[in-house]
Amino acid sequence: MSSFEYKGKNVDQAVKKACEELKLNQDELKYEVLSYGSSGIFGFAGAKKARILVTLAEKAQDLENQVTEQPDEISIDAQRPEDYIPHGDSDRSQEQALHSISDNPLELGRAVLQRFVDAITEDAKITAEGDSEQIFLKVAGGNAGLLIGKKGQTLEAMQSLVEKIVNKQHNTKHDPRIRVHVDVEGYLETRKANLEKLAMQLADKSKRISKAITLGQMSAYDRRIVHLALKGDPGVRTKSRGEGYLRKVVIFPRKNRSQRPQRHQSAK
Repeated sequence: MSSFEYKGKNVDQAVKKACEELKLNQDELKYEVLSYGSSGIFGFAGAKKARILVTLAEKAQDLENQVTEQPDEISIDAQRPEDYIPHGDSDRSQEQALHSISDNPLELGRAVLQRFVDAITEDAKITAEGDSEQIFLKVAGGNAGLLIGKKGQTLEAMQSLVEKIVNKQHNTKHDPRIRVHVDVEGYLETRKANLEKLAMQLADKSKRISKAITLGQMSAYDRRIVHLALKGDPGVRTKSRGEGYLRKVVIFPRKNRSQRPQRHQSAK
């Protein structure tokens, strides 16, 4: 008995490649699916090829000898690797798992986020809590830098996708939208505290110099933190400016009516 491994974008392509190389019809091919492959996040991050293990009997030895091994496409394995079928590696098994828990928004959100996280880094664990209105997902372990991304863009993208998937499964015209919050190693809490502190410092400066102050490009999440932090300050007002995903926040000092110069009437 001889074993050959074939790869493809999906199982069908891997089977087709094996049939062409071994000159066998599909109904004559005996194979085991090692991995169904994965397109990864956004179609590229963490993408994995489908893999099948083809077994040839002794009577097919003459066909085996005709096979020309191609680098990165066919490899002969004397023994099956221990991680041939890692838990959750298959798109099909993952979809079945998600379908089985789709009745629970909290568990669905955790499972979907875990799938995204596993495609980016290893050894990351997710804890979930919440209710019918909000879900809080916290990620611990793994490469936090990759999960957060530049200015938190990767983190915000994952949060947006998880929220859309959860609400697609559970939101109806009569159900309230479920808000999903994703945090990695306490990043959002720390960033929120830092932004609130910065906003207050710049607001004080704006009032002191009586000039508008512009903060750099910020995500929608960060802009909202600044707006809310200064909402109760009667001495300033805030406004977002610019176009696209990363806009800027401008802090304007409010004019104090009591400080306006009074007109003096000329003596009669």
